[in-house]
Amino acid sequence: MQIHFISDLHLSADRPELTALFEHYLTGPAQAADSLYILGDLFEYWAGDDDLDDPLNHGVAKALAVFAEGGCKVHFMAGNRDFLLSSEFATRARLHILDEPTLIQLGEQRTLLCHGDSLCTDDLAYQAFRNQVRNPAWQAQFLTQPLAVRKQIIAGVRKKSETAKSEKDAAIMDVNGDTVAALLREHGFPLLIHGHTHRPAVHQIEVDGHRCERWVLADWRVEAELASGEVLTWADGKLSRQPL
Repeated sequence: MQIHFISDLHLSADRPELTALFEHYLTGPAQAADSLYILGDLFEYWAGDDDLDDPLNHGVAKALAVFAEGGCKVHFMAGNRDFLLSSEFATRARLHILDEPTLIQLGEQRTLLCHGDSLCTDDLAYQAFRNQVRNPAWQAQFLTQPLAVRKQIIAGVRKKSETAKSEKDAAIMDVNGDTVAALLREHGFPLLIHGHTHRPAVHQIEVDGHRCERWVLADWRVEAELASGEVLTWADGKLSRQPL
């Protein structure tokens, strides 16, 4: 049995190389997987499920549906870019939407999955924004606006976000150790897998005398017109990284 974990692909129309790499992954390496977990930020942004006729969104949903028809169970957890992705896309793409966090079993190892942005609690401004946009009432109100208006708002938010990140100390955009410890304590000291920070690594953590591991997923990117990505694979009772 193989279980794959990916996150932070940030698929968008202006980076077709990443979409091509994702499609290559689904028709190639992913064929060996029994389950695929996408832990957020599959898309650069998601304005709502009424944007499914967009060529990129339609193509990704179709590619996932074809892949799922082969027998692999596909799971999706919202990220900070695509938290508005909902049931219509899930139905079209034949995937299951997960709550955050979600506890699964990898062999005998209890494993906790999350996107990762909720762990970056030193960034107070971001956490305030996150609390706002994850509020169901805010989302319902936002989705009543025309799609074109939503896209304009999102474009403005993305621009402000990039400016804000350039002015922040990199350390506050990483996870907070106490927040991670509290999460592990709450869920019985499992192994933790998350994305978001774009800082792939394996961290050894001791919490209340329990030794835990935190695996950070890699982001997918384009450099010099070449796309690259990574899959975290569980097979034969252990985790390993598979470059794409």
